[in-house]
Amino acid sequence: MNTANSYRVLLYYKFVTIDNHDQFANDHLAFCNELGLKGRILVAPEGINGTVSGTVEATQKYMDAMHADQRFSDMVFKIDEEKEHAFKKMFVRPKRSMIILHEEDELNPNEITGKHLKPKEFYEALQQEDVIVIDGRNDYEYDLGHFRNAIRPDIKSFREFPEWIKKNFREEDKKKKVISYCTGGIRCEKLTGLFMKEGFNDVNQLEGGIVTYGKDEEVKGRLWDGKCYVFDERISVPINRTEEDMIISKCTHCGKESDRYINCTNDFCNKQHFCCEECDPQHGGICSDECKIYLDEHPERNRRLREQVGSETK
Repeated sequence: MNTANSYRVLLYYKFVTIDNHDQFANDHLAFCNELGLKGRILVAPEGINGTVSGTVEATQKYMDAMHADQRFSDMVFKIDEEKEHAFKKMFVRPKRSMIILHEEDELNPNEITGKHLKPKEFYEALQQEDVIVIDGRNDYEYDLGHFRNAIRPDIKSFREFPEWIKKNFREEDKKKKVISYCTGGIRCEKLTGLFMKEGFNDVNQLEGGIVTYGKDEEVKGRLWDGKCYVFDERISVPINRTEEDMIISKCTHCGKESDRYINCTNDFCNKQHFCCEECDPQHGGICSDECKIYLDEHPERNRRLREQVGSETK
């Protein structure tokens, strides 16, 4: 039986040139498997971005090995202590870019990016007048939790940001202070560069992202409402560690406060939606009436039903 907090989750990224990134990805997968790690890592010519889980010993060996490589010697690891793995499998995927933009919008964060703000500095900036607070994540991440007064960009993928910035800000807005944030910091490295390319002068980003902000002993996650979405089996983690902590999301079906995120059991939908414990048995993980009608006609597309049948036959 696992003892308490005998595992760790590592979140990290580094913008640095990786030659022959396809081969690097293959070798890195073998190394992670050798250590018994699980998680998702992206490797691109511009760098590496990953989240992995493993025992304390395995994750320490991984960090030591990465820091021994000159390319990653100063890479920052954000560490969460956990009781078990946060992933089921290990993937290392070669990509053309870690944060994909259209070719004409691509930029190098080592050449152009916003000023990094420590958690205390970001907290103070949040309270300034006439500051523009930008959430650099997806809509479903925002809906689970976000900083107060943050703008929720009406986009479906990161590559839509350049056009969104052009359409939603006026020339006089470029004189205002911009502060942006995302889960671990990597998306803001490019997002702030996009704002700078559009002529914004005072552009800033939360150093280390939301997860670092939540661990800071001085701010204790203040001015964050809800939870932070993470891309592993945990789904969400708490950020605000004060009496201000609250649930801001509501169950899709009954409207009751709930931060329980699940995927629709319709394979053709798979939409993540909020569903409280009471509504789940009644609705069977289905997000809408349209999906219920579809699954009534095509029960073979019901993922939860298939999993239930599979477990009963084992």
